[in-house]
Amino acid sequence: MEWLMLLFKRRILFPWLLSAVVMFVISYVWHGITLTDISDLRMELWLYLLLSGLAYLVIGLLLTLAVHFLLAREWIIMKNAFPMKSMLTGAGAGVIVYLVILASGLSFASQGIQHAVVDLLWQMVEQGMGGLMVGLGIVYDLHRNFMEAERAQ
Repeated sequence: MEWLMLLFKRRILFPWLLSAVVMFVISYVWHGITLTDISDLRMELWLYLLLSGLAYLVIGLLLTLAVHFLLAREWIIMKNAFPMKSMLTGAGAGVIVYLVILASGLSFASQGIQHAVVDLLWQMVEQGMGGLMVGLGIVYDLHRNFMEAERAQ
């Protein structure tokens, strides 16, 4: 139970869940509605949605922890375009996610350099949006805590 309180205290839970949900929705819109390549799955749709939801929860948590790590080390600071730097952190994570997907053979795209480039750019955009949501979630939490402290005085 103590670890759950730590998640709330350290401004981790809200940015984590916000980024995971946004990345999951963006992915579904891209793969399910825009490209319609979800219909080519080799597994049941419910299983794919469950596994991708879990994957986005893990990616969102790792992204949130990475941004907190960068903040703690003062490699990024809150005063200077913090949400954009969080977005760049997410885009960097997108490169790592792409490499994992490529190495494991889980890509939707067929073979070819054009598809590889589109996949890489898509992962950077998707995880970049996740990083942006982490940054905005942290800013929201800080603002909310500030307003609650002001009301208490």
